[in-house]
Amino acid sequence: MAFHCNFNNTDLSSFTLSKCLKFNCRTSSLFPRTLSIQRVSPFVVRSIATSSDSNGDGGTSAESEGKKKKLSEQSSWEAKDSEGNDYLYRLGKESENMNIAVGARAGVIDDLFTGDFLGKDSDIVFDYRQKVTRSFEYLQGDYYIAPLFMDKIAVHIVKNYIAHLLDIKVPLILGIWGGKGQGKTFQTELIFQAMGILPVIMSAGELESERAGEPGRLIRDRYRTASQVVQNQGKMSCLMVNDIDAGLGRFGNTQMTVNNQIVVGTLMNLSDNPTRVSIGQDWRESDITNRIPIIVTGNDFSTLYAPLVRDGRMDKFYWQPNIDDIINIVNRMYEKDGLSKNDVISIVKTFPNQALDFYGALRSRTYDNSILKWVNEIGGPESVGSILLKRKKKENLPVFVPPKQTVEGLLESGYSLIKEQQLIMESKLSKEYMKNMED
Repeated sequence: MAFHCNFNNTDLSSFTLSKCLKFNCRTSSLFPRTLSIQRVSPFVVRSIATSSDSNGDGGTSAESEGKKKKLSEQSSWEAKDSEGNDYLYRLGKESENMNIAVGARAGVIDDLFTGDFLGKDSDIVFDYRQKVTRSFEYLQGDYYIAPLFMDKIAVHIVKNYIAHLLDIKVPLILGIWGGKGQGKTFQTELIFQAMGILPVIMSAGELESERAGEPGRLIRDRYRTASQVVQNQGKMSCLMVNDIDAGLGRFGNTQMTVNNQIVVGTLMNLSDNPTRVSIGQDWRESDITNRIPIIVTGNDFSTLYAPLVRDGRMDKFYWQPNIDDIINIVNRMYEKDGLSKNDVISIVKTFPNQALDFYGALRSRTYDNSILKWVNEIGGPESVGSILLKRKKKENLPVFVPPKQTVEGLLESGYSLIKEQQLIMESKLSKEYMKNMED
């Protein structure tokens, strides 16, 4: 037994507070000037509960069929995705949900339970999960960037970010290759820092796994992570794989694995479809990934699968610094040590045909005698462990005085390194120990 009263264009000024206490007023969304008033006295409640046309939940069977019961008027668990499907059901249906941003986040799920005590995002480790990018905060100082290297990296990144505006085929991958120790990775990191890019970096060691398919999935996951950096942080990003030929190259009788094939296939597929990347979930038309440029480094790309390095998929860049680049890079390296540019030129000319990392090793070798002297001063090798690791928190290490760099000291270190290189190339003790092995 329920009373429903409709007021159309009626003066509501006589509707007093006492009447409001006796009636439950609900404004119809279909008729703004129509009020449905239902009496809520105990007698009426009992009549509703015992009425023959009731369904036990306070409404008639016709009303229950027409209106789906909700958990709460204030709950948003019934949210739909862009395709009109149940949002939570779709997330649960995915084999592995990588959308870690979905939790008790404001405006996404259940705003009722999102408070201000811990902020709007209750997933307090969300920010830490995003730290797969490299920030290069350790690159402090004034370094030299080769203009040719800068131009190539900048053009490749910009072309991929404006590929939708260009009427050309833009290769997704840039392959930087050349001799060992020529500064390919370091120059790239300097350019990332200069351009404000937050890259996602992988190494060749991640291209193999004991589980089939895992490295390919990891590449797609890292690619989507770089896309999230662009979308969520508003900063440019890219995917960089260092020493790719060490993980995918074919050398002599090296065995190809399923993971090698899957990784090659994944990179080829990314090049052909850079905005449609699956990590195992159902395909959705609305799931569009930002186009993310890929940069790979290596020493010999002739060992890679030929269709991967073809011109449509990979743009190649051979990096061999000329004498001016080497002098400028080494000069910036020794500038803080008080060496003049003429001193640097004499060192470079004394050791020609050496990689850039050789000149960095010179400076490192000059520290050996000073470190040995410091170890003897603090008690010898027997006391190093206790002094370095077992000291109190606020206890400082003994002062270490770095050596003063001189041209003579650097040349002495250089000759020592050259001697070690020659011994490695000439000795070849494996032939002595395994005489029956074929060359």
